[in-house]
Amino acid sequence: MNVMATVGEPPEMKKFSGLQRAGALMLALGQEHGAPIWQQMSNEEVKELSSTIAQLGRVPVVVVEHLLVQFSSEVSSMASLHGSFETTERLLEGILPTARVKEIMEDIRGPSGRTMWDKLSNVSETVLASYLKNEYPQTVAVILHKLKPDHAARVLAELPKDMASDVVMRMLRMDTVQKDVIQEVEQTLKSEFMTNLSRAQRRDPHEAMAEVFNALDRQTEEAMLAALEAQAPESAVRIRALMFTFEDLGKLLPTAIQTIVRNCNKRELALALKGTPEETKQLFMSGMTQRAAKLMRDDMAAMGPVRARDCEDAQASLVMLAKTLADQGEIMLVDPRSDESVIY
Repeated sequence: MNVMATVGEPPEMKKFSGLQRAGALMLALGQEHGAPIWQQMSNEEVKELSSTIAQLGRVPVVVVEHLLVQFSSEVSSMASLHGSFETTERLLEGILPTARVKEIMEDIRGPSGRTMWDKLSNVSETVLASYLKNEYPQTVAVILHKLKPDHAARVLAELPKDMASDVVMRMLRMDTVQKDVIQEVEQTLKSEFMTNLSRAQRRDPHEAMAEVFNALDRQTEEAMLAALEAQAPESAVRIRALMFTFEDLGKLLPTAIQTIVRNCNKRELALALKGTPEETKQLFMSGMTQRAAKLMRDDMAAMGPVRARDCEDAQASLVMLAKTLADQGEIMLVDPRSDESVIY
């Protein structure tokens, strides 16, 4: 679709490219009038135009009127149209199948690019390396083989040294990669990595608020959640579901728990474990040597009675440490919204 400049157009039109004009036109047409046009487009065309609409922002009314002269009586009362991810998704939902809308929105919300490898080139080496650390070296070799050399080099530098060496050796021995292998890797990247990345980019305000509540002491947290439940019960339920607590640390992989134990203050860990079930104590102590675990139990016994508030503060510190390690790509946290693990 190409909406070209015409004689006598308002000065504001100069700010809009042909693709942006097409996006504004489709946004103005809406579902009913735009449906026959959308249905004639290919997936790539829908993605390209949808991406443009999602980033369109404010469209001045004079531009809308110029694009839709035949409907000027209807649009002249509008102050503007506003293109966003949400309006784009609502527009497509009444036109295309749900699965297709989901695929298109995930693509345009993720890093831009027509192909998966274009998209990966727009992902920072730190984020990509954090994901690849948990993949098989052969899979990493295939992925880096498809990236641009300079980007692949930066990703390699972010990987653990032993893993990076292994990946380099596999890349050296790699012949032409079979097409079905590439397709399988692309599908995995799309379903696991890009989906989680795009979800992180369209962050729900409830997620941000869950982090705020995580940083509160237990008494204040419960008081504020109780107040929120009285005013907005649905929001309170969502925030509770998104909060990452000390109990959630028990869902982490053993290697993640070992990393937390290795990086934490041992006195703080002993205080955090004081009064927890034996199962929880054993979970953390399994990441220590037998001698260190015995010393930890001795420390807890020597503490005697401790204030519940002190234990809660120590537990909160461990949760914050876990989040910091996850941000650095050292561990994976369990996403409270699903049973899958995701990179934060």
